[in-house]
Amino acid sequence: MLIDFHNIDKLSRYKLMSNLIIPRPIAWISTQSIEEVLNLAPFSYFIPLSSNPPALIVSIGHKSDGSPKDTLKNLRDTKKCSITIPTINNAQAIQDSATALESNKSEFEAFKIETKTINQNYPPIPKDAQVAFFCDYLQEVQLQNSLTIPIILTIDSLFIDDSLIVDKEKLRIQFNEALARVGAKYFALTQEIEVKK
Repeated sequence: MLIDFHNIDKLSRYKLMSNLIIPRPIAWISTQSIEEVLNLAPFSYFIPLSSNPPALIVSIGHKSDGSPKDTLKNLRDTKKCSITIPTINNAQAIQDSATALESNKSEFEAFKIETKTINQNYPPIPKDAQVAFFCDYLQEVQLQNSLTIPIILTIDSLFIDDSLIVDKEKLRIQFNEALARVGAKYFALTQEIEVKK
């Protein structure tokens, strides 16, 4: 079967892509509004873009009324975010934080997600975070007729919990419980496979 994406609706395209491009990493993004309200939301249209310069890309949609999601608005306003790579222990909190709240309400407070500050120049992250990238807004990519806005973020710094570090000198890390999206479901990466060169 060959499916012409020009002949199917947007929802069908989304369902096909999200169920077949798997697993997809989750960017659990914390931002802060100019009114200092902390926002936390998950995004699975997210991927590394470049290591030199270090950059990531994440696509962020709009609210049902057409206004920018809080994450997008906050990034445009403050130019900063913190991206946690969640683990299996965060599954329920991720689902909760995907709930649409009013802009003056914080997901951290609403769902009782404790925070910690690692880098003073960036928004706090969930307290049990094991990996987090501290990023700066670089630019938006304009896609014609798109409901989402791809945002390019440069990486300023990275937090790795000491428990994940196998060899500090060689920067060997074992991160087995990262959570990814497989269609509408979550998948925990729990097995390490070594491939010989």
